[in-house]
Amino acid sequence: MSKSISITFLLCLFSAFIALSKPTDNTASATATFIPQGNAAAIMARKQVPILCYHQIRDWKPTDSKTNRDYIIPIAAFKAHMKMLADSGYHTILPDQLYDYLTKGTALPSKPIMLTFDDTDLDQFEIARPEMKKYGFKGVFFIMTVSIGKTTRHYMSAAQIKQLSDEGNVIASHTWNHSDFRKLSTAKDWEIQLDKPTKKLADITGKPIKYFAFPFGVWNAQNLPQLHKRGFKLAFQLSEKRDANDPLMTVRRILDSGYWTVKNLSNSIRHSF
Repeated sequence: MSKSISITFLLCLFSAFIALSKPTDNTASATATFIPQGNAAAIMARKQVPILCYHQIRDWKPTDSKTNRDYIIPIAAFKAHMKMLADSGYHTILPDQLYDYLTKGTALPSKPIMLTFDDTDLDQFEIARPEMKKYGFKGVFFIMTVSIGKTTRHYMSAAQIKQLSDEGNVIASHTWNHSDFRKLSTAKDWEIQLDKPTKKLADITGKPIKYFAFPFGVWNAQNLPQLHKRGFKLAFQLSEKRDANDPLMTVRRILDSGYWTVKNLSNSIRHSF
């Protein structure tokens, strides 16, 4: 009887070992194909860091539509929101810190938050930059390279982008002309929308370009390998669910809406992540 129980026990242990050694489909594909360190399940299990997304920082015009005003934060509101973050004890982090936290569990400062800015708008340099400097904040600027130096809608120049980088902010890619990531398919598409913009930004800043934000915040899983292929470490969407197989390429952000009060923003930070 004792011998029979021992054999049964050993068989059970062996079966359990085999079961534990075989990863789930999601984790296996993420680890083998996508995740350079750690695994997708571990990354998904980590608490998300609040990440805010800004576009234009200016006062509304009568011609601004109701929808567009979501993406346009009035100057006084932006300043009040930055002050609230500072007064509440938030500390800005940059993508390298986020990557190390997600893949290795590296510690972050207390109340970490990331500030991101899309589309190269000049008001990000003229208004956001000095307001952030007041509180010792740093940010991530996602640049669409077609706009650099254009004065038709007040975009940043190459010199201003380099200055942001030199001051410790991160410059990152937002394609050439804000094309829908889901519609890119040919080698020429990837060259125009990823390869050339990445090279141009690297030439401007003198630094590698390791981070990407999806235009319109939209993405599809079948195109994510194109980002890995080019060495991007993280890619940022908006508030949709992350891809459980590839969370590093589907990091979530929320818009700091032009309609929000300080209280709205504070509540959204606490409840959205």
